[in-house]
Formats: sequence, structure tokens, C-alpha cells
Amino acid sequence: MDDHNLPPPSSNDVVVNVPYSHACIRKQGKGKKDNIVLAYKTLGVVFGGLVTSPLYVYPSMPLNSPTEEDYLGIYSIMFWTLTLIGLVKYANIAIKADDHGEGGTFALYSLLCRHFNIGILPSKQVGLNSPKVTESHTWLAKLFETSLVARRLLLFIAMLGTCMLIGDGILTPAISVLSAMDGVRAPFPSFSKTWVETLSAVVLIFLFLLQKFGTSRVSFLFSPIMGAWTLCTPLVGIYSIIHNYPTIFKALSPHYIVQFFLRNGKSGWLLLGGTVLCITGSEAMFADLGHFNPRSIQIAFIFTIYPSLVLTYAGQTAYLIKNPNDHNDGFYKFIPTPVYWPIFIIATSAAIVASQSLISATFSVIKQSVVLDYFPRVKIVHTSPNNEGEVYSPEVNYILMILCVAVILIFGDGKDIGNAFGVVVSLVMLITTILLTLVMIMIWKTHVVLVSMYFCVFFVMEGVYVSAVFTKFAEGGWIPFAISLILAFIMFGWFYGRQRKIDYELTHKITFERLEYLLGDCSVQRVPGLCFFYSNIQDGLTPILGHYIKNMKSLHKVAVFTTLQYLLVPKVAPHERIVIKKSNLEGVYCCVIQYGYADALNTEGCDFVDQVINNLKIHIQNCPDNLSSDSQKIEEVSSIEEARLAGVVHVRGKTRFYIGLNCGWFDKIMLAFYEFMHSNCRSGLPALGVSLQQRMEVGMLYEA
Repeated sequence: MDDHNLPPPSSNDVVVNVPYSHACIRKQGKGKKDNIVLAYKTLGVVFGGLVTSPLYVYPSMPLNSPTEEDYLGIYSIMFWTLTLIGLVKYANIAIKADDHGEGGTFALYSLLCRHFNIGILPSKQVGLNSPKVTESHTWLAKLFETSLVARRLLLFIAMLGTCMLIGDGILTPAISVLSAMDGVRAPFPSFSKTWVETLSAVVLIFLFLLQKFGTSRVSFLFSPIMGAWTLCTPLVGIYSIIHNYPTIFKALSPHYIVQFFLRNGKSGWLLLGGTVLCITGSEAMFADLGHFNPRSIQIAFIFTIYPSLVLTYAGQTAYLIKNPNDHNDGFYKFIPTPVYWPIFIIATSAAIVASQSLISATFSVIKQSVVLDYFPRVKIVHTSPNNEGEVYSPEVNYILMILCVAVILIFGDGKDIGNAFGVVVSLVMLITTILLTLVMIMIWKTHVVLVSMYFCVFFVMEGVYVSAVFTKFAEGGWIPFAISLILAFIMFGWFYGRQRKIDYELTHKITFERLEYLLGDCSVQRVPGLCFFYSNIQDGLTPILGHYIKNMKSLHKVAVFTTLQYLLVPKVAPHERIVIKKSNLEGVYCCVIQYGYADALNTEGCDFVDQVINNLKIHIQNCPDNLSSDSQKIEEVSSIEEARLAGVVHVRGKTRFYIGLNCGWFDKIMLAFYEFMHSNCRSGLPALGVSLQQRMEVGMLYEA
């Protein structure tokens, strides 16, 4: 099974129901009690990055002799950023644009591809339960369907958003833990910065080692910590407001923002690179949808996270108005001395939890990218029997751990990491706004006035933030671009190689007429046994089949051409899981196993064979074939059982590109890079639990 593509089922195909785990069915219609429990669990997974942002927002700002009016303007900016982007955009609009329960950049992209013919890979088909819209009612949909450049641009935007979110998963743990651990230097000035960085690295390593236990267990462990943090910081904020500046909430008036920019001009614009960090982690509300549900996330944000942040930032600002030069340590300085150490312990623990939100989101988007065939195959482990959105990838986990530790040890200055963080946060928000606007226009058919209001407010707001953080490119802002560039090169190289391989297979495919001719050769024998031959392409069979028959001079008496197809939907309905089709050739069948990107391949090798054989029997018995009598059907079923008893073998192609002298330099580089990734990534067969003794690989060179 070299690719995840297959011939789409026709109207004559029989769709057979398959035993299906309840774990693959998304839990809908939860009661209030269940939603409250889930909302509590989101504190330990989804909102860690957002609710701990007060640790590093003010220290990341290049403030120079700030005045009372400056602080009021900054707080007004942060309040309206939290309200508009956090409360309005993510908690009430983006969260409704899930793709059957899955969120994130690629979920938005797949949602668009599922409704319109705007995907790049020709092999990607929609699911039977989600028919593609054939008529485009908007000029924008027609533009994407007719313009290859527009489709490639859309794919690039989706890839960039995914890469930036992965970069967020690297920077969030680094800046959160480093900022929290830095609090130990206030009571102990002799504690050097190097020791803080080393201690932060050790804490992060411990956190990443916990990931294998799964989101549910981690969230139960972490949620009490985040609950304590979410409760304590606003209480300290209220105390600070009462004792330092009781009229702080007058800054909620937007005219303080106008006055701030009129008074500070360019320097005020540059400060936006720090204020944008107040909304960091908000993308996890959308990207972590597969781990929870929209209602639980909304309950947690609206009733706990949002008011907690508003009060905490108000308390910080009230303290800084009285102590304007303490902004470099704007969090720990505003903590009253009697509760300093308890808050420090909670802050450090909360910073560790904060890292969890983006780590979980990173696992989710990596899984989406893998199953949609835009990223090399890595091991995906489903850590919950009740929620297939909870995933863990060992390879990704350890790579993230190494990169996080490297960022801390190499770029230990919190301001440099803050600058890099600002680039990631603002770009991911902007990309989500663009894709969400397309969903509103093309799928939701939202009124043009509402779409215009949404786009103008958020695109302008986030565009200004992006322009501000880009001025810090040389001061740490290049870090996420370096990470994203590497990831984008990997994704594009994999995508390009897969597309070239599909093009070759479509051009050189084996038709059933060609297969009949090959089997008609007297030197080719039908040997006893059952063969699962993994075919890869649409409307035909892989050219590896012809290569196999010509060299082996044989084919098993029962050959089931099997294809696993990942569809551009999160989940495939149980009754649409397996599609069986019988060819006109004796003992030759086609089997299509369809999975969405939120489904799990949780079958074992023997169980998989049993399911397919049982469904073959049902297909033969129920197939409306007037030419076959009951006795012939019984004989056909008997031959399948005999073939199984004779032995089962799983044959897949192991293809490589032959890069000749006629290839251009671009093909040589990209295809060589693809072959390197392909030879080092995981095979698709182990996901089915097929034992090594039953596997056979057939090598073949494809001319580039």
C-alpha cells in the first residue's frame, strides 16, 4: 500500500456494514453535566497558553518611561483584543466552522475541498456520506475551481498556517516555562539566568515524557492546577486594583486606544508586538476541537478564562501605573509578598500546563496532515477509547522536545522568544481569518454585509499586529520562519513526490481488460491462496500489478485488490466503511476501505481478513447477477474459503523514482528529497496489524 488512493465506488458497488467501534462515533447531544465536566477538563489542555499569558506580556514590551495614559491605552488594547479575537472570533464564530468535530487550519481547508472541487491532489475524493457540491453559487467558488494558481495559493496558506501552529507548539512551552521559572530570581538575585534556563529545560523534558499517557489523563492531572491559577490571579488582580488604581476600568473606553496612538505614534505601533501576546493560545480553542466539543470550550472560556484574564491584566496595569518602571517583571512584582511563593508554585505549574494546549494542538494538526497525505507518515497513537481526536505521536513528541529545549538554551532571552512568539500568534490568527472568510462566503452563504464587517474588523486588526511584529524579525522574529520554512519544505516535498507518483500511476495504470490479457498467457498460473494486493489509483489498478505478473508468472486464485482511502472528511459512517466490487474475472475482487482523517485504523490483521472475507461472501450472495445461479454462488464462496485455508499474503508496492539525466534540476532535488523521506517514513500496512510473515513487497522503478 504505497499510497492512500483508490477507485471511487460506483452506483453498482455494494456497500457493506462493518463492525465499528463506538469510539469512532463522535459524542453528540451531551447533557449539561457532561459539558461542565468537559469544560473543567479543557482548563488543563485547551486554555493553558491563553490564561498564562500575563507571565510574559508586559516583560515582552519595549516600554520606555511609560506614563499613566500609556498604561491605560495598553490595557484598553488588550481588553478589546481579548474581547474581539478571543470572545467574538474564536469562541463564537470559528468554533462553528469545525469539520465534523475537527478544528484547525487543515480542517478549514478540507471543509472547503469537501464542498467544492478546489483540492490539488486529483485522487482525493469526498465521502459517500458527504456529497460534493456540484454547483458553485458564488464567483469566489468558481474562481478557485477554474484557477490552478488560486488553488495552489489556498493550499500554501493552509500549509503556512499549519507550520506556524506547529511553531507555536515549540515556542509556547519555551516562553511559558522560562517566564514562570524566572520568578525565582526576585527573592534570590544570585540565581543566574543560566540556571533558570537549565531548570526550565529539565521541566520541559519531564512534560514531554508525560505526553504518552494521553490528553485525558494529563488533563485530569493538570486541570486542578489551571483551576487554581484561573481563580488566584484574578483575586490578586482585584486586590491590586483596590490598592493601586480603583478606576482602571475606565480604560475599557476605546478612546484611550485612539489617544495612545496619537500620543506615541510609531513607538505605540511597535508596542503591539508585545500586546498581541495577550491572545496567545487562542488558536488552541479551535485546533483542539477534536479533543473536546464546542459547547464545553465555550463554557470554559466565557465563564472562567475571559473574566480571569480581564481582571488579571487590570490588576497588573493598576500596579504598573503606581510603579511604572517595574514593567520588565510586570507579573511577579504585582504579587503581594505574603502570597508570593504560593503564587510562584502555581505559576510554574500553570506554565507547564500552558505548554500542553499547543502540544495537543500540534499532535492534532500533524495527524490531519499525515492522513490527508501532506506530511510523511509518522506513528499516530490514539490515547483514548472514547475520543478519537486524542492522539499522540512519539516521533513528533521527541522532535518538539528537542526543539523546545534548544530554543531555551540558545535564545534564553525572553524578549527574543517573545518576538518570535508574536510572529507566530499574529500570522496564525490572520490565516484563520482568511480561511474562515472563505467558509462564510462559499459554504455558509453569509450575507455580504456581515462578511464584510467580519473581514474588515479582524483582517485590519490582525494585519496591524502582523505589521508590528515583523519589525522584530532580526530580534528573534526569524525563529518561527526558520521552523516554518523547514516544515513547509518537508510538506511540499512530500506533496510534490506523491503527486508525481500519482500522475505516473494514472498514466500507466492496468485496466481489467489488460489484466485479463496478462492472465490469458499460458505461462501465467493461478496459484492456491488468498492475496490482498494493495492498489493505489483511481479507476484502474497499479502498474506494479503488471510488473508482478510478468516477473512472478502467477497470481493467487483469489486476489482482492484492496485500497485504504483517507477521505476529506473527519469520519466515515460505519455502513460506508467497506465497499466491495466484483470484476468480470474469476476470483478477482476490489475492496475499498474508507477512513476519514479523524478515524483510527484499529483493526488487527486476522480481524481485518475476517471482515473482508465475510463481506465478500455477503456481496456474492446479495449481488443481483442474473448469470450466476445459487450453486455457482455457493461454489464461489467455497473457493474463497479454500484460498484462505491455503494461505494469506499481503502484497504492496515499494516504488522509487528513477531520476535520469533528462530530469531538470528542480525534479532532481525535490524527488530525491521525497525518496529520502519515503524510505524513512512508516509503512501503511502495520496500521492493519499485518504480521511480517504475511507481507510481501514488490519493487518497481518509476521513470521521473
